[in-house]
Amino acid sequence: MTENNANQAQRHRVLLIDDQKIIGEAVRRMLASESDILFSFCSSADEAVTFAIEFKPTVILQDLVMPGLSGLELARRYRATPSLSQVPVIVLSSQEDATVKAELFQAGANDYLVKLPDRIELIARIRVHSEAYQRLLERDFAFSQLEASLLQLDREKAKSEGLLLNILPHSIAEKLKNNQVTIAQSFESVTVMFADLSGFTEYSQHIHPQSLLTLLDEIFSAFDHLASDHSVEKIKTIGDAYMAASGVPEISVNHAEAMADMTLEMIDVFERIREKHNFSLRVRIGMHSGSVVAGVIGKHKFSYDLWGDTVNIASRMESHGEASRIHVSQTTRDLLQSSFRFEERGEITIKGKGVMRTYFLLGRISSTAP
Repeated sequence: MTENNANQAQRHRVLLIDDQKIIGEAVRRMLASESDILFSFCSSADEAVTFAIEFKPTVILQDLVMPGLSGLELARRYRATPSLSQVPVIVLSSQEDATVKAELFQAGANDYLVKLPDRIELIARIRVHSEAYQRLLERDFAFSQLEASLLQLDREKAKSEGLLLNILPHSIAEKLKNNQVTIAQSFESVTVMFADLSGFTEYSQHIHPQSLLTLLDEIFSAFDHLASDHSVEKIKTIGDAYMAASGVPEISVNHAEAMADMTLEMIDVFERIREKHNFSLRVRIGMHSGSVVAGVIGKHKFSYDLWGDTVNIASRMESHGEASRIHVSQTTRDLLQSSFRFEERGEITIKGKGVMRTYFLLGRISSTAP
C-alpha cells in the first residue's frame, strides 16, 4: 500500500492524552484492528497541545485528571489554538459527574465517556466525531475556495472595468455594463479639437522606433492629464494626431472655454517637452464648435467616437493652421470673444466648405486690463 493510500485508509487520526501509559496501551489495543484509525499517544499534559499540532488529529481523547493540567484547562487550550479549535474532544473519566460534564462542555469538549469505555462504543463515537469534523473541514475548504474565487472574480471585474474606463467615458462604460446595446446621442453644442505634430513624418525617419513611441507617449500622456484637469473627453489618437471634445458625453455650457484653456496649456506643455528633448517638432491645433452625433462602435474592441460636420471642420482648422498656434473657426471665436484674445486670420478657403473667416487664439483677456 502506498503512503497516499495508507493515509486515505487511516482517515481517522486519534490522539490520546493520558498520564497513565497502561491506559494508552489499552486504548491502542482496542483500536488496533481498525484499519481506518491511526492512533497516537501522549502521556504529558504539558506537551499535549504541541503534540496535537504536529499530529493533526481528527479526534482527541483525553483524561480528565492529570498532573500539571486538568482536562478542563486542556479543553480551553485546544479551543484557543487555531489549528485545534474545532477538533472534537472526548473526555475520559473514571466516574460520571453531571457538574463536571457541564463544565467540560462549556469549555469546548464534545463528548464524555467513563473509562475504560466499551470498545464498540468508543470506536463508534470516534468515527461519528471524526467524520463530522472532516465534513466541517471540507465545508470550510469549499467556502475558502469559493471566497478565493469570488475575490479573484472581483479583481478581474475591477480590472475589466478599469480597462473599459481607459477607452470609454465613465457614463458610457456604465451603460455598456448595464447591457445597453446601442449607445448614440446627439449634442447641439460641443467643441471639437484636433492636434497634430508638424514635421512628424520626416522626424520619424531619423529616430529609433522605441524612442519615437516613448516620445509620443510622453506628449500624449501630458495632453491626457490636461484633458482630465479641464473635464475634456479624449476621443482618440490617430498616429501623431490627438482628438478631444468638450461637452460630450456630459453636456457643458462652458465647453468652448474649457477647450480653449486646455489648448493654451497644450502649447506650453509641448514647448517644455520640446526643450527637454531638443527636437524640431511643433504642435498645430485646430478647433470648431457645433453639433455632433456621439456613440460607441464595435463589438469586441469598443470605440467612443464623434460624427458630423463639426468634426470635419475642426479637422480642417488643424490642417489649415500654423505650427505652435491654435486655429479656430468663427463659431468658436464668437463663443469665446468675451473672455479670450484673438488674432484675425482673415478669409481662407477650406476644402469642402469654401471660404471661411478664421482666427488664432492668443490667450485669456487679463482681468487687470484697463
